[in-house]
Amino acid sequence: MKFTISKNAFSDGLQQVLHAVSLRASLPILSHVKLDVRENNVTLTTTNLDLGIQCHMTAMVEAEGSIALPVKKLATIVKALPGQEVSVEESSKSHIILRSGAATFKIGGLGVEEFPKLPLFAEAHELRFEQSELREMLRKVSYAQSHDENRYLLNGVFFSFEDRMLRLVATDGRRLALVCKAIESEVSSFPSIILPAKTVAELERLLDHGKYVAMKFNEKQVSFDIAVDVVDEKELTLEGSIELISKVVEGHYPNYRQVLPSSAEHRIKIDRELLGETVQRVALVASEKNYSVCLRMADHMLEVSAKSSEYGEAHESFAINYDETPVEIAFNPQFLTEPLRILQSDDVFFEFKDEMSPGVLKTLDDFICVIMPLRLR
Repeated sequence: MKFTISKNAFSDGLQQVLHAVSLRASLPILSHVKLDVRENNVTLTTTNLDLGIQCHMTAMVEAEGSIALPVKKLATIVKALPGQEVSVEESSKSHIILRSGAATFKIGGLGVEEFPKLPLFAEAHELRFEQSELREMLRKVSYAQSHDENRYLLNGVFFSFEDRMLRLVATDGRRLALVCKAIESEVSSFPSIILPAKTVAELERLLDHGKYVAMKFNEKQVSFDIAVDVVDEKELTLEGSIELISKVVEGHYPNYRQVLPSSAEHRIKIDRELLGETVQRVALVASEKNYSVCLRMADHMLEVSAKSSEYGEAHESFAINYDETPVEIAFNPQFLTEPLRILQSDDVFFEFKDEMSPGVLKTLDDFICVIMPLRLR
């Protein structure tokens, strides 16, 4: 094995695949990155058995081969090299010589025979998205995932395919976020999947390096092939693609449609930033014991208030188009501010019935967030 590659590209590639390496690897090989050198391409692969990342980069290849090297140490060394290019040559079955500028390193590794094989997707469903669009959909729902390990089915984002629509759903039992996108091809035969929270976080991180992403999946696993065709604002210098491969959460996602209110008695249009900033300010006096804010709609005004014995109380009001029966509803302020911070639209629609019924935030672009109320004190 022998190849020459841009130092920046090599370093960036190693930084990308590092995210699939566990802090405490159960097997020594899982703390290594597999280098596959073929033709004019170098592929870096890491995995923790649940999640794998492959990074494909162009290089000048003189001899093909494969080796597994300790990824964290290799990434640290490559980043510190003095030259603009890196020459990598296999000196024995388990060692490489790495040269850059006046620096030379000899690094020991392991044979690739022990390295776990990532799944193939010969028979799988496939969809293609713009990276920015899929990333935006994930951001609109991912904050609502559960972090309770006992509710593992909720520890991820649900992908539902039906009626030429893709629906992403996340819920922790106290709030639910849903976003929809029309799909050109028929998808009713596609299986629904639950994408694990760790995979969701990695996918959000990776989906800003190019234009398109190809999604392949079946009932047990999924892959996202992410084209890297631009140098972004983070000065990523890769030329090729990054592939994220993950197991899916096995099981049946709860029927989220039961949570969606069938109708609402009241609907008001609110400036998104104004509501978010008001709730954030007022919540400063809420205590951890009673972390809530109260929304009171009456006489063309929305008053946001909070109080606690520890810090006092706060009130802030602004005008709205509402002149019906006064209604007061209490919410966890975080559940209000998280979707408002992610959304891009100038206005949101707030739907409600009474103090014991869920509040609903909506936009005109197929986004819904259902938030369970808190008991008024």
